Amino acid sequence: MSKVSRLEVIQSGARRRWSAEEKGRIVAESESGPRQVSATARRYGLLPSQLFTWRRLAREGRLAGDEDNIAFARAVIAHSPPSVASSSSGRMEIVLTDGMRVIVDKDVDADALARVISAILRQ
Repeated sequence: MSKVSRLEVIQSGARRRWSAEEKGRIVAESESGPRQVSATARRYGLLPSQLFTWRRLAREGRLAGDEDNIAFARAVIAHSPPSVASSSSGRMEIVLTDGMRVIVDKDVDADALARVISAILRQ
């Protein structure tokens, strides 16, 4: 039986929260040289796939915004008068933060709507 020269205890079950600064520091460390992703991930108890995701988000400029930009959108539900309700039944109006309005039918494809709103917000 061989002797164990290194023993590493990995705790699981508790979800960790990394601040944007910590994520940025870990991503920068993983880019400091060749083959650093696995070593860096191991050092911080991450899976390499998680670190690769953080690196991709950092390249896209979306890494730091995880917890800082979370906000609720104001929703207003208004009932139309009966004469108008019959002509606009099943329609939804979405008012974006800049005042732009998107009006869709009740049968709109949710994925398509999400792509349209994302494109509008990126402009």
